[in-house]
Amino acid sequence: MPGDAVRRPFIETVGHLLRMIKFPHTVFALPFALMGALLAARGLPDVATLFWILVAMVGARTAAMTFNRLADRRIDADNPRTAGRELPAGIVTHKQAVWLTAASVLLFEWACFRLNTLCLALSPLALLIILGYSYTKRFTRYSHLVLGLALALAPVGAWVAVTGVVEGPALLLGLAVLCWVAGFDILYALQDMDFDRRAGLHSIPRHWGVRRSLHMARGLHVTTLLLLLLESFLRDLGGIYLAGVAIVSGLLLYEHAIISEHDLSRLDTAFFNMNGYISVTIFAFTLIDLLV
Repeated sequence: MPGDAVRRPFIETVGHLLRMIKFPHTVFALPFALMGALLAARGLPDVATLFWILVAMVGARTAAMTFNRLADRRIDADNPRTAGRELPAGIVTHKQAVWLTAASVLLFEWACFRLNTLCLALSPLALLIILGYSYTKRFTRYSHLVLGLALALAPVGAWVAVTGVVEGPALLLGLAVLCWVAGFDILYALQDMDFDRRAGLHSIPRHWGVRRSLHMARGLHVTTLLLLLLESFLRDLGGIYLAGVAIVSGLLLYEHAIISEHDLSRLDTAFFNMNGYISVTIFAFTLIDLLV
C-alpha cells in the first residue's frame, strides 16, 4: 500500500534520528532533573510543572546532542570509532539534523516560557552552555567539566521550574552532577587518546595519560558522593536516601574496579551500564524517602 510505503521511511528516519542522539542515554540526566523537582517540591510537583520539565528536558537534550553531531561530523568521519555514526555515514542528512536542532531549541524555549519567568530568562544561558560544549575540546582539556556543567543544568533547572528561584541545595545537587559527569566522561575519553593527539583535540587523558586520568575521575566521583551526603543534611533527607547514596557508592566503586591502567576493555560497561544504574538509583531512593 502507498500509505505503508510513506510511513515506513518516516518511521525509519525517526529511528535513525533517535539513534543519532543516543536517546537511551537520556537516563543519565533525566533522573537527576526529576530528583531536583522532587527535592524542590519536598514531594511530587504538580502535574503541569512536571510535564513542562519533561518537555524542556527533551528539547534541551535533543538540541544538544544533534548540535554536537553537527559540530563534530568531520571529526567523527576521521575517527574509526565514530565514522559509522549517522551523520558522517550519510544515514541522517545535514539538513535533517539542522531542522531537528532548530525544532528542539524552539521546544525548549516554549517549555521554559510555560514554566516561569526565571526559567525563560535563564534559557539563553542554558543553551549557550549545552550547545557551546561541542566546541570546547578544540581549545581546552577541561571540556569534561563543561559537559558536567551542561548536565548539571538539569536538576538546577527543574528546581527553578518548581520554585521560581535558585537556591543553595539546587546548586549543590548540580555540582554533584557536574563532578559525576566529568568523572565518567574522563573515563570515556580514554578510548580516544591517540586519535585526539593526531587530530589536535584536547582532553584530560590526551594531556595527562591513563594513570592520572583515572585518579582524577576517582577524585571527582568521591566528591560526588560527599556532595550527595551534604544534600541529605540541607534537605533533611532520611535513611532511605542515605541507603541510595550507599548503593551509588558501590556502583561507582565497581565502575572503577573494572577499569585499570592496563585494561580498558570494559569501558563501555563502566560508561553505559553503571552510570545509568547510578542516576536511576539515586532518583528512586530520593522519591521513596520523600514519599515515606
